[in-house]
Amino acid sequence: MIEYESLKASNADYFDEMRYAFEEVLQSGWYILGKQVSEFEKEFASILGANYCSGVANGLDAIILALKALDLPKGSEILVPSNTYIATILAVLHCGHVPVPIEPRLETYNINPDILEEKITANTKAIVVVHLYGKACEMAKIISTANKYSIKVVEDCAQSHGATEFGKQTGTFGNLGAFSFYPTKNIGALGDAGCVTTNDEILNKKIRLLRNYGSTVKYHNEVIGYNSRLDEMQAAFLRVKLRHLDALTTQKRQLALMYHEGLKNDFIKPIVTDGYFDVFHIYNVRHERRDQLKEYLLQKGIKTEIHYPIAPYKQKAMEGVWDKYHLPITDEIHATTLSLPISNGTTKEEVLKVIDVINKF
Repeated sequence: MIEYESLKASNADYFDEMRYAFEEVLQSGWYILGKQVSEFEKEFASILGANYCSGVANGLDAIILALKALDLPKGSEILVPSNTYIATILAVLHCGHVPVPIEPRLETYNINPDILEEKITANTKAIVVVHLYGKACEMAKIISTANKYSIKVVEDCAQSHGATEFGKQTGTFGNLGAFSFYPTKNIGALGDAGCVTTNDEILNKKIRLLRNYGSTVKYHNEVIGYNSRLDEMQAAFLRVKLRHLDALTTQKRQLALMYHEGLKNDFIKPIVTDGYFDVFHIYNVRHERRDQLKEYLLQKGIKTEIHYPIAPYKQKAMEGVWDKYHLPITDEIHATTLSLPISNGTTKEEVLKVIDVINKF
């Protein structure tokens, strides 16, 4: 059986380094907001080319705290991609704002910057973009529109560690970048973890205040904060992964190239665009008989995933929020997309087998 994702296989090459990191944290006697977190924050910011990075508990918290730090008026309209994981929209709702869905480009699956202006109103205060599947959004266009209307930009970079548009890293375009280090991500922890990046010193101070009960001095609380701190153990594991980021990204891109060159054109493959460095957190294809294709591959010993089977606006949790919308491009993507094995534990031999089997469908 070819697994879609084997976290044991993905992390096997780093077990020795992780054991050493575990022992270092264990012996230190310091487990919250210590050396490992501060060193990870410096290292990750340096890799991105960002001025600041603040470790938080998970990716959802990263988006929530980023929006909170902007101090937007309650009930502000926030433009969000309609084609994304629901966490992006949940963050907007948790902050007391109104998410306004923007359809994606069918070719890239990312938010379509050409239709942003028609959705902007006097109450639009921010946009949250998602660099889906590891491909950067068209940030130059998005930032231009945001600047024109004086709206803030938060980047959801949960799937785009290391992705760039014309050499600039995701997480450094907008006012704030929100990252997840969930175990399946290209840089994955061994549990929940996240961070917020920014080039703005004031925003960074707000994030650090919010993540730690609204406190910078113990028992002195300046604002109503949260308990959302990246813990020392996960930071230590993430520092191990950071040392191997280039190799992890290279391997994913090699597997993606094999798919791209080997798969027949019966399957709609991810678009490759000049100026964009894609990191392929997910390699998805689209096919009008997606469900039959998924079952066919499973019968042949190949596991796949669907990202995502239900569009956010059709989720029960969104009843009364997005009932009025009709989003045909989003619906088409969710009905036809299928994710093929491309984890850091996936081998080239396995990808060749997937290509051989899927081309016979």
